[in-house]
Order: sequence, then structure tokens, then C-alpha cells
Amino acid sequence: MTFVSNTDCMIIESHAVPVWSKAADVLIVGAGMAGVCAAIEARSTGASVLLVERSGGGTGATAAASGHFYLGGGTPVQTACGFNDSAEQMIRYLEAVALQPDHDKIEAYCRGSVAHFEWLEAQGIPFERSYYPHKDVIQRGTECLIWTGNEQVWPYRELAKPAPRGHKVAFEGEEGGAALALRLLTERAEALGVDTNPYSKVDALVRDNGRIVGVRVQRFGRTLYWRASKAVILAAGGFGQNRQMVETFVPQLASAYIQGGPYDDGLGIQLGIAAGGAVQHMEQAFLTSPFYPPQDLLKGILVNRKGQRFVAEDSYHSRSSIHSLRQPQGEVYLIVDVQIFAYPRFAELTNQHLVDGFETLEQMETGLELPAGALQATLQAYNAHAANGEDPQFHKHPNWLKPLTEGPYAAFDLSWGKAVYTGFTLGGLSVNVRGQVLDDAGQVVPGLYAAGACASNIAQDSNGYASGTCLGEASFFGRCAGRQAAKEYM
Repeated sequence: MTFVSNTDCMIIESHAVPVWSKAADVLIVGAGMAGVCAAIEARSTGASVLLVERSGGGTGATAAASGHFYLGGGTPVQTACGFNDSAEQMIRYLEAVALQPDHDKIEAYCRGSVAHFEWLEAQGIPFERSYYPHKDVIQRGTECLIWTGNEQVWPYRELAKPAPRGHKVAFEGEEGGAALALRLLTERAEALGVDTNPYSKVDALVRDNGRIVGVRVQRFGRTLYWRASKAVILAAGGFGQNRQMVETFVPQLASAYIQGGPYDDGLGIQLGIAAGGAVQHMEQAFLTSPFYPPQDLLKGILVNRKGQRFVAEDSYHSRSSIHSLRQPQGEVYLIVDVQIFAYPRFAELTNQHLVDGFETLEQMETGLELPAGALQATLQAYNAHAANGEDPQFHKHPNWLKPLTEGPYAAFDLSWGKAVYTGFTLGGLSVNVRGQVLDDAGQVVPGLYAAGACASNIAQDSNGYASGTCLGEASFFGRCAGRQAAKEYM
């Protein structure tokens, strides 16, 4: 689907509906993490629910995720693993890293985090009481708790007490945990009596006196109209598969490998815009090209084409990646010495190729075409401070400080356009803490809700992102939308 700047065709007035062929209290568009959690919550609250999905199921952004939920405040896993976290510290951290922190949403998410974890387990999703202590992108085994953000990175470690909050579903391997969680939640929704309708595309919303009251559906060559007596919830994913929307809103993502499902084409966002909804952070995306593990590579330094450092190398990989993208011409190198030399685990996937080995820094400057003396000056200053466990420039954590003094030296090319960067969209419809879609004036669009990747909540940009935020907020705010929608009165 291409980007439709004129969305008038996506709104139908109720008097034009020939016949309603299905009806329920709450109708949900999209059966990913947000949609299924909304369905379970709405049904558990007593509402009848229609769940509409374009695919056969399990193909959205959730299925492409690795299986982390970002949760904290003292979850049973954190407690069992000896970490003393609190909602207050989690709030401080998320507000510190957010591009434009929404206090109401962050407070609700953090204070409800423990109960939400318990809810996920009650639906049958398995989590071990175990801790993975290594700096990694994702665990290969079934270990649960892992550091997935910038909690230990300066200045955030001074603004909030650090705690690991990435909770991986107990699933062997680096992929599949999120798909397992979605399957279990889908089975739970169906057991509760949610009317699930796959292979059904919603292409318009129906409005009655300013209120959204249903949808138009394309299903097996037929045009149908399904009514929602209380509300419609949009949970139809992001817009990464819509080339025109990507180029319009977040053009840097067009040069990346876009993660997500085939139907992440922005349709849900366009439907919301057609109904009068506003959007937020459409120009932001998650972007990454992780150069660790192995974790010892964090002891290296990242330099730009001027031979200068620009970020704390121990940052979560999307933070270091977005800072890399912002360097002159996107040119970035990872510099290591012989003591910590290793190939990044994902080097074959990311094309972070080894440029060469160099006996001296002077030879490296020549080989990389860096300004003469620049890299030597950078490393001289860095090494002098690292020897004392200090990094006054970027405050890299002492765990990852080591003087780089043992040649030969090696350089890996992480430059934009050479290394492969992976990403997905983060912008979406403006919603309040209850999931209600808001217009440009901040007023509720009656009868319309949004959650998941087509709504803008906690995940706002690559600098403040942590693995598990998308699954965490999709499930949490999906439940909020389902619960509130079920309480709507006509």
C-alpha cells in the first residue's frame, strides 16, 4: 500500500452502510501483541470482541521480535536474581532517556509493571527465575533477566539506580520467544470467546455523528461492514513496509534493513489520521548495527572520520548506532588492540568488515585516511585516563575501560552505507494513557483507540530505546485500551 495523503476515502458515514454483517462491543484491528492483549482484556472485562487480522496470524512486528519484555519495579524475576528495583527508579530512568517524556504513561507503565508481568505469566508465558550477566544483544539460552538498555551508561546511571529490566521468554535460541508468547496469548483470547477473523483487511472506518462505530472489511473478495457498539482499537503495526511513508517521514530508514511484518504498511496510522487523529514522532526510528558481542569489544573505541570519539562505547547498541549515523558522512570505525581483538558475532549479518590490521596508529591513520595525528591524539588522551579507570569525555563505565596500547591494531568499518543497519518505525498515532486516539488539540476522537506500533507511547527514538520496550508497551497499553474500550458507553 502506498502512502495516501488524502485519507477521506478511509472514512464512511454510517448512513452509507448498506447492512451490518457482524457486530460486537469492541472491534480490534490487528492480532499482534497489542491487539491480542487488548482482546483478552476487553473480553475479560465483559465485552464481546471481534479481532480482525489481515494475515493468517503471527506475521506482524511481534513475530519479528526476539522475545524481551521491558519490565521492572521489582518483578519476581528481579527479586529472585537479587536485584532491588522500584517503580520510582524505573520512572526516573525512562523519563531521563525519553525524547519527550510523557509522565502519565511512564508512571502507569512503571507502577503497573510487576502486576503486568504476573498477568503475562498467568496467560501461560514462561519466564525463568534466572539472570544472564553478559553484555549481549540477546541470550542464546532460556535465561530471563538481562541488561537491555542504557541503565548503566552515563548520565543515566547517576539519575536513576540501575537495574536490569529485560525479561526474555523462556525459549531456546535468539528468535522465537515473542512468537511463542503471541501464540499462547492468541490461544487464551480464543478460549475466552474472542471472535478471531484472519485474512480480513480493514480499509475504512465508519463514523456516526463524529463517533467511530465500525469498519469496512475486505474479505475473500467481499466488502463487509462490521459494527462496534463501544469502540474500535487500531493495533495494525507500524509503517516500515510503506516505502513512500518511510521516505516522507523517516528517510534514513529507507537505506536500512527494515524489521517487521509484511503488513506493517501504515494502514492503521492512516485510518487514525482519517478519523482526525494526530501523530507523534513519525520522524524517529529504531536503528542499529551492533558491534558487540563479544563484550570485550566494548573496550575498544568508536571514532569518526576526524579520528575523534563521539559516544560512550558501552551504550546500548541502538544508542551508539544512532550517534554513528550522525557523524560526518556516517563514517565510523571500531578501533581495538591485539588484546581485545575479535570479530563481532553479527559481523556476517551486519557487514562490519575488518578493514585491516596496522602495526602502528600512524599507519592506521594513513590506511583509514584520517587526519594525520588525530587518532594518535585521541588514543593518547583516552589511554592516559583509562589507565586510571576514568573517561572524563564520555564517562564510559570502568568495567569497559582498558588502555589500547598493544599493537597491532585493527579497525572494523561500521560506516553508514557500508555496514548493514537494521531498523523499524517508532512514530504513530497520538494517544493518552488509556489508549484513546487524540486529535491535534489533544481532544479524544470518540470511539477510537490505538496501541502497539501504530501508536506513540514510550518507545520514541533510538537514543533512549531498550530491548523489550515494544513488546512491553504493546502488551501493557494494549490491555489499557481493551479495558477502557470495554467500559465505553454509547
